Amino acid sequence: MMLHQALLRRITAHCCASHSRHCIRSFRASSCCLDGVRVRFAPSPTGYLHLGGLRTALYNFLFAKANNGKFILRIEDTDQSRLVPQASERLEEMLVWAKIPPDESPEVGGPVGPYMQSQRLHLYQEYVKRLLENGTAYKCYCSNRRLNWLRNDAIRRNEVPKYDNRCRHLSQKQIEELEGKGTESCIRFKLDAVKEPFKDVIYGSLANSAAEQEGDPVIMKADGFPTYHFANVVDDHLMGITHVLRGVEWQVSTPKHLQLYRAFGWNPPVIGHLPLILNRDGSKLSKRQGDVHIEHYRAQGYAAEAVLNFVTDIGGGFEGRDSRQLLSVEELIKKFDVSRITKNSCRLDMEKLYRYNQLSLHKCLEDSSEVKMLLAQLRDLLRKTYRERLHSSTAQEKVLGTDYLTQVLEWSKDRITCLQDLLQPEFSYVWVVPDQLPVSRLPAMSCSHAKVLRRVEDLIASNTDSFTKENIARLVKSVGKEYKLKTPVIMKLMRMAVSGLTEGPPVGEMLAVLGKEAALERIQHAVRLIQSSNYEWVPGVSRGLCPASRGGGLAPAVACS
Repeated sequence: MMLHQALLRRITAHCCASHSRHCIRSFRASSCCLDGVRVRFAPSPTGYLHLGGLRTALYNFLFAKANNGKFILRIEDTDQSRLVPQASERLEEMLVWAKIPPDESPEVGGPVGPYMQSQRLHLYQEYVKRLLENGTAYKCYCSNRRLNWLRNDAIRRNEVPKYDNRCRHLSQKQIEELEGKGTESCIRFKLDAVKEPFKDVIYGSLANSAAEQEGDPVIMKADGFPTYHFANVVDDHLMGITHVLRGVEWQVSTPKHLQLYRAFGWNPPVIGHLPLILNRDGSKLSKRQGDVHIEHYRAQGYAAEAVLNFVTDIGGGFEGRDSRQLLSVEELIKKFDVSRITKNSCRLDMEKLYRYNQLSLHKCLEDSSEVKMLLAQLRDLLRKTYRERLHSSTAQEKVLGTDYLTQVLEWSKDRITCLQDLLQPEFSYVWVVPDQLPVSRLPAMSCSHAKVLRRVEDLIASNTDSFTKENIARLVKSVGKEYKLKTPVIMKLMRMAVSGLTEGPPVGEMLAVLGKEAALERIQHAVRLIQSSNYEWVPGVSRGLCPASRGGGLAPAVACS
């Protein structure tokens, strides 16, 4: 922690002096001073919040809260062609669900709003005029046709496509002629062709030349909307942002941003870049992958803390992190250390998410208030899934009752990673009587399956011992000995009778979790299915349609005798 505080003092020194000298002006409001650490998450509302975006938001949140600072959500919606309706509202909703709510945002408000860039256009117009006046920006009159020609020509010559800065060198007479014709124009920023050194909080000292990668960039489009880079710099300054933690894909743009700060005469915030998140196979994570959207994880029943632990596990930022331990948001804040964020690209290991969610489930089962929430969620899932098969009030009272659901959760907590797992086919017998019994797959034995099941039914009904898995297993084995059946054979028969499955948990556990009454009901149901099927046990017949080897088996009742 001492290392963390020392690092914080070092990396904030140059920007804190700036913020003590400059007042941050609110939108047409009186000036005010914003003190302390201020960070922001600034997504574009072009779709769902995905893991990469959540990681950026989370690390900004943790850094702010570890230093008694503010976490701001700003929506960067200047690219109107890519907007998705309601995306900004969903983004903020997901942050709240993930337990990292913003202190200032479009919904919450705050002293330096508006927090949507499309509502700040007049500010960008005001500040772009400053750059035109001080000579660091200029109007560009090049047509789209010329720009496309430049691009295609560069590609043909295997060069980096970039603007040739033609309009930077227009004479005053040429500018007046173009203005007189009403020629449409955008505004470009003059890039210096020098390497711009800067200190990256995570990657250390770097130096890149933005001019090597592009020509003078557009900062104000012809439609009056700013580009990302210009609005980003203006807003970070006006909102008093002291530290910027963002994806490493923006590292190459940092020299351009630093030149914009210098053109305005502003001190930049401290900047750090978070490494790429890759798929397990090393491919780049994509927003188009439905299974990396945070809404997908919520819909699948994953807990917010499980997702947060999963993200921090792959990205570093913590000393002595134990992946077998689930940390609360408060614990993550306390343990967070920006100097420990990894520089290397990190790969997703979904097994870790499953494990963290299982830990979260265990934690919830130890808290009575959390158990109530789990039970409510599970009831809702069961009603939606088995609505038609839980039609009777008796069935609903039994299956949806608190005692039964609690018992099932305790029994299954090491078998599932989220509540939705309990809706999988292998668990359906826990909630409803199986529709079908694969009679043709019953184990071969030298006696009637129905007769054996009725014997088990009689012993269970008359037994006064507690209905535990141990007592059940002992009772079933005794019936096996009585009919000279090997234990695996009678256990397979019992498993199929109560669940319709050929594989699954131990029979004793299956019957114990169902309870005595439900176990008897399923055995009786299985006997009826066997007796009403086209197959019955026939001595001296092998499994199949034709008589064969010695012993007993299943055969069509009419075809064989």
